[in-house]
Amino acid sequence: MRAFWASLNRRWRRNGAGMPPLRWQACLFVTLNAVILSMLLFDAPIGASEAPAPVKHLGEMLTGFGDSAWLIYISILLFFQGRAGYKLVKTARSKAQALYISWIGAYLFTTVVFSGLLANLLKRAIGRARPDHFHDYGIFSFTPFSGHAAFESFPSGHSTTVGAFFAAFALLFPRYRVAFIVCAIWLGMTRVMVGAHYPSDVIAGLAFGAWFSLLTAIVFARCGLLFKLAPDGWPLAKRLFPDAKKPGAL
Repeated sequence: MRAFWASLNRRWRRNGAGMPPLRWQACLFVTLNAVILSMLLFDAPIGASEAPAPVKHLGEMLTGFGDSAWLIYISILLFFQGRAGYKLVKTARSKAQALYISWIGAYLFTTVVFSGLLANLLKRAIGRARPDHFHDYGIFSFTPFSGHAAFESFPSGHSTTVGAFFAAFALLFPRYRVAFIVCAIWLGMTRVMVGAHYPSDVIAGLAFGAWFSLLTAIVFARCGLLFKLAPDGWPLAKRLFPDAKKPGAL
Protein backbone atom coordinates (compact mmCIF):
# COMPACT_ATOMS: atom_id res chain seq x y z
CA MET A 1 0.00 0.00 0.00
CA ARG A 2 2.90 2.36 0.77
CA ALA A 3 4.35 1.70 -2.68
CA PHE A 4 0.94 2.43 -4.22
CA TRP A 5 0.68 5.87 -2.61
CA ALA A 6 4.30 6.62 -3.44
CA SER A 7 3.55 5.84 -7.09
CA LEU A 8 0.59 8.23 -7.08
CA ASN A 9 2.73 10.93 -5.49
CA ARG A 10 5.37 10.55 -8.22
CA ARG A 11 2.70 10.79 -10.90
CA TRP A 12 1.29 13.95 -9.32
CA ARG A 13 4.72 15.59 -9.11
CA ARG A 14 5.46 14.77 -12.74
CA ASN A 15 2.55 17.02 -13.66
CA GLY A 16 3.49 19.77 -11.25
CA ALA A 17 2.91 22.60 -13.72
CA GLY A 18 -0.70 22.78 -12.66
CA MET A 19 -3.96 22.56 -14.56
CA PRO A 20 -5.69 25.12 -16.77
CA PRO A 21 -8.88 26.26 -15.03
CA LEU A 22 -12.26 25.16 -16.33
CA ARG A 23 -14.93 27.82 -16.78
CA TRP A 24 -16.45 26.73 -13.52
CA GLN A 25 -18.05 30.08 -12.77
CA ALA A 26 -20.37 29.83 -15.77
CA CYS A 27 -21.21 26.20 -15.00
CA LEU A 28 -21.92 27.03 -11.36
CA PHE A 29 -24.12 29.96 -12.41
CA VAL A 30 -26.20 27.72 -14.69
CA THR A 31 -26.48 25.02 -12.02
CA LEU A 32 -27.61 27.40 -9.29
CA ASN A 33 -30.18 29.01 -11.54
CA ALA A 34 -31.57 25.63 -12.59
CA VAL A 35 -31.98 24.64 -8.93
CA ILE A 36 -33.56 27.95 -7.91
CA LEU A 37 -35.96 28.07 -10.87
CA SER A 38 -36.99 24.48 -10.24
CA MET A 39 -37.60 25.28 -6.59
CA LEU A 40 -39.73 28.31 -7.43
CA LEU A 41 -41.69 26.86 -10.35
CA PHE A 42 -42.06 23.12 -9.79
CA ASP A 43 -41.53 22.16 -6.16
CA ALA A 44 -44.80 23.52 -4.80
CA PRO A 45 -47.02 21.90 -7.47
CA ILE A 46 -45.21 18.59 -6.99
CA GLY A 47 -45.50 18.79 -3.21
CA ALA A 48 -49.20 19.64 -3.36
CA SER A 49 -50.07 16.70 -5.60
CA GLU A 50 -49.40 13.00 -5.81
CA ALA A 51 -48.12 11.17 -8.87
CA PRO A 52 -50.63 8.88 -10.61
CA ALA A 53 -50.37 5.25 -9.55
CA PRO A 54 -48.77 4.02 -12.83
CA VAL A 55 -46.12 6.76 -12.65
CA LYS A 56 -45.38 5.98 -9.01
CA HIS A 57 -45.15 2.27 -9.81
CA LEU A 58 -42.70 2.98 -12.64
CA GLY A 59 -40.60 5.09 -10.30
CA GLU A 60 -40.57 2.33 -7.70
CA MET A 61 -39.36 -0.14 -10.33
CA LEU A 62 -36.48 2.05 -11.48
CA THR A 63 -35.37 4.02 -8.44
CA GLY A 64 -33.38 1.12 -6.96
CA PHE A 65 -30.80 1.53 -9.71
CA GLY A 66 -29.72 4.72 -7.95
CA ASP A 67 -28.72 2.80 -4.84
CA SER A 68 -24.98 3.22 -4.33
CA ALA A 69 -24.41 -0.23 -2.78
CA TRP A 70 -24.37 -2.27 -5.99
CA LEU A 71 -22.29 0.38 -7.78
CA ILE A 72 -19.72 0.25 -5.00
CA TYR A 73 -19.55 -3.54 -5.21
CA ILE A 74 -19.05 -3.41 -8.97
CA SER A 75 -16.30 -0.78 -8.70
CA ILE A 76 -14.45 -2.81 -6.06
CA LEU A 77 -14.79 -5.93 -8.20
CA LEU A 78 -13.41 -4.12 -11.25
CA PHE A 79 -10.45 -2.78 -9.29
CA PHE A 80 -9.37 -6.09 -7.79
CA GLN A 81 -10.05 -8.09 -10.94
CA GLY A 82 -7.90 -5.66 -12.88
CA ARG A 83 -5.11 -5.85 -10.34
CA ALA A 84 -5.24 -9.64 -10.29
CA GLY A 85 -5.29 -9.76 -14.07
CA TYR A 86 -2.24 -7.51 -14.25
CA LYS A 87 -0.25 -10.02 -12.20
CA LEU A 88 -1.51 -13.06 -14.10
CA VAL A 89 -1.22 -12.01 -17.74
CA LYS A 90 2.08 -11.88 -19.58
CA THR A 91 1.83 -9.55 -22.58
CA ALA A 92 2.16 -5.77 -22.35
CA ARG A 93 -1.15 -5.35 -24.15
CA SER A 94 -3.00 -7.56 -21.67
CA LYS A 95 -1.34 -5.84 -18.72
CA ALA A 96 -2.44 -2.47 -20.09
CA GLN A 97 -6.01 -3.71 -20.39
CA ALA A 98 -5.97 -5.08 -16.85
CA LEU A 99 -4.61 -1.83 -15.41
CA TYR A 100 -7.15 0.17 -17.35
CA ILE A 101 -10.00 -1.87 -15.86
CA SER A 102 -8.59 -1.53 -12.35
CA TRP A 103 -8.33 2.26 -12.61
CA ILE A 104 -11.88 2.48 -13.93
CA GLY A 105 -12.92 0.63 -10.79
CA ALA A 106 -10.92 3.03 -8.63
CA TYR A 107 -12.41 6.04 -10.40
CA LEU A 108 -15.99 4.81 -10.04
CA PHE A 109 -15.44 3.93 -6.38
CA THR A 110 -14.00 7.37 -5.62
CA THR A 111 -16.78 9.27 -7.37
CA VAL A 112 -19.70 7.23 -6.04
CA VAL A 113 -18.50 6.83 -2.45
CA PHE A 114 -17.17 10.29 -1.72
CA SER A 115 -19.85 12.23 -3.58
CA GLY A 116 -22.43 10.20 -1.67
CA LEU A 117 -20.78 10.89 1.67
CA LEU A 118 -20.63 14.62 1.00
CA ALA A 119 -24.23 14.70 -0.23
CA ASN A 120 -25.39 12.96 2.93
CA LEU A 121 -23.51 15.46 5.08
CA LEU A 122 -25.06 18.33 3.13
CA LYS A 123 -28.61 17.02 3.35
CA ARG A 124 -28.27 16.64 7.13
CA ALA A 125 -26.78 20.12 7.48
CA ILE A 126 -29.46 21.73 5.29
CA GLY A 127 -32.35 19.79 6.80
CA ARG A 128 -34.99 20.43 4.15
CA ALA A 129 -38.38 18.79 4.73
CA ARG A 130 -39.40 16.12 2.23
CA PRO A 131 -42.48 16.36 -0.04
CA ASP A 132 -44.41 14.09 2.33
CA HIS A 133 -44.52 17.03 4.73
CA PHE A 134 -45.37 19.72 2.20
CA HIS A 135 -48.78 20.46 3.70
CA ASP A 136 -47.22 20.90 7.14
CA TYR A 137 -44.04 22.78 6.28
CA GLY A 138 -44.11 23.90 2.64
CA ILE A 139 -41.07 23.93 0.37
CA PHE A 140 -38.93 26.31 2.42
CA SER A 141 -38.75 24.47 5.72
CA PHE A 142 -35.24 23.73 6.98
CA THR A 143 -34.31 21.93 10.20
CA PRO A 144 -30.54 21.34 10.19
CA PHE A 145 -29.16 18.24 11.92
CA SER A 146 -32.59 17.03 13.03
CA GLY A 147 -31.42 13.42 12.89
CA HIS A 148 -34.63 12.47 11.09
CA ALA A 149 -34.84 11.34 7.46
CA ALA A 150 -37.96 13.47 6.99
CA PHE A 151 -35.68 16.52 7.03
CA GLU A 152 -32.97 15.25 4.67
CA SER A 153 -34.39 16.11 1.27
CA PHE A 154 -31.82 18.46 -0.30
CA PRO A 155 -29.81 17.33 -2.20
CA SER A 156 -31.05 13.90 -3.23
CA GLY A 157 -28.53 11.21 -2.32
CA HIS A 158 -29.79 8.79 -4.98
CA SER A 159 -29.54 11.52 -7.61
CA THR A 160 -26.01 12.36 -6.49
CA THR A 161 -25.02 8.72 -6.98
CA VAL A 162 -26.70 8.59 -10.38
CA GLY A 163 -25.12 11.88 -11.45
CA ALA A 164 -21.67 10.76 -10.36
CA PHE A 165 -21.94 7.35 -12.01
CA PHE A 166 -23.26 8.47 -15.38
CA ALA A 167 -21.03 11.55 -15.53
CA ALA A 168 -18.06 9.25 -14.95
CA PHE A 169 -19.13 7.06 -17.85
CA ALA A 170 -19.82 10.10 -20.03
CA LEU A 171 -16.23 11.24 -19.42
CA LEU A 172 -14.79 7.77 -20.00
CA PHE A 173 -16.90 7.03 -23.08
CA PRO A 174 -17.89 10.42 -24.54
CA ARG A 175 -19.33 8.86 -27.69
CA TYR A 176 -22.32 7.72 -25.60
CA ARG A 177 -22.62 10.76 -23.36
CA VAL A 178 -26.10 11.70 -24.58
CA ALA A 179 -27.43 8.26 -23.63
CA PHE A 180 -25.75 8.51 -20.23
CA ILE A 181 -27.24 11.96 -19.61
CA VAL A 182 -30.73 10.73 -20.51
CA CYS A 183 -30.36 7.73 -18.19
CA ALA A 184 -29.18 9.99 -15.36
CA ILE A 185 -32.16 12.33 -15.74
CA TRP A 186 -34.63 9.45 -15.87
CA LEU A 187 -33.23 7.68 -12.82
CA GLY A 188 -32.90 10.93 -10.91
CA MET A 189 -36.51 11.87 -11.58
CA THR A 190 -37.72 8.54 -10.21
CA ARG A 191 -37.15 10.13 -6.80
CA VAL A 192 -39.83 12.67 -7.70
CA MET A 193 -42.13 9.93 -9.02
CA VAL A 194 -42.05 8.05 -5.72
CA GLY A 195 -42.56 11.24 -3.71
CA ALA A 196 -39.20 11.11 -1.94
CA HIS A 197 -37.80 14.39 -3.29
CA TYR A 198 -38.66 17.66 -4.97
CA PRO A 199 -37.38 18.34 -8.50
CA SER A 200 -34.85 20.87 -7.15
CA ASP A 201 -33.44 18.18 -4.83
CA VAL A 202 -32.89 15.93 -7.83
CA ILE A 203 -31.34 18.62 -10.01
CA ALA A 204 -28.98 19.60 -7.20
CA GLY A 205 -28.04 15.96 -6.62
CA LEU A 206 -27.41 15.22 -10.29
CA ALA A 207 -25.31 18.36 -10.66
CA PHE A 208 -23.34 17.71 -7.48
CA GLY A 209 -22.56 14.14 -8.51
CA ALA A 210 -21.56 15.21 -12.01
CA TRP A 211 -19.33 17.98 -10.67
CA PHE A 212 -17.66 15.55 -8.31
CA SER A 213 -16.96 13.11 -11.15
CA LEU A 214 -15.49 15.91 -13.22
CA LEU A 215 -13.19 17.10 -10.43
CA THR A 216 -12.13 13.53 -9.70
CA ALA A 217 -11.32 13.03 -13.38
CA ILE A 218 -9.13 16.14 -13.27
CA VAL A 219 -7.26 14.73 -10.26
CA PHE A 220 -6.83 11.40 -12.07
CA ALA A 221 -5.53 13.26 -15.13
CA ARG A 222 -3.05 15.12 -12.94
CA CYS A 223 -1.81 11.70 -11.77
CA GLY A 224 -1.65 10.42 -15.34
CA LEU A 225 -4.47 7.91 -14.79
CA LEU A 226 -7.30 7.23 -17.27
CA PHE A 227 -7.48 10.87 -18.39
CA LYS A 228 -5.34 13.62 -19.85
CA LEU A 229 -6.02 17.34 -19.66
CA ALA A 230 -7.04 19.28 -22.74
CA PRO A 231 -5.68 22.84 -23.15
CA ASP A 232 -8.94 24.23 -21.74
CA GLY A 233 -8.60 22.07 -18.62
CA TRP A 234 -11.25 19.51 -19.58
CA PRO A 235 -10.31 15.88 -18.77
CA LEU A 236 -10.22 13.66 -21.85
CA ALA A 237 -10.26 9.88 -21.59
CA LYS A 238 -7.03 8.27 -22.69
CA ARG A 239 -7.25 5.77 -25.50
CA LEU A 240 -6.23 2.38 -24.25
CA PHE A 241 -4.35 0.75 -27.08
CA PRO A 242 -1.96 3.55 -28.06
CA ASP A 243 -0.53 3.16 -24.54
CA ALA A 244 -0.50 -0.63 -24.65
CA LYS A 245 3.28 -0.78 -24.91
CA LYS A 246 3.53 1.19 -21.70
CA PRO A 247 1.17 -0.44 -19.22
CA GLY A 248 2.55 1.64 -16.40
CA ALA A 249 1.31 4.78 -18.15
CA LEU A 250 -2.29 3.96 -17.38
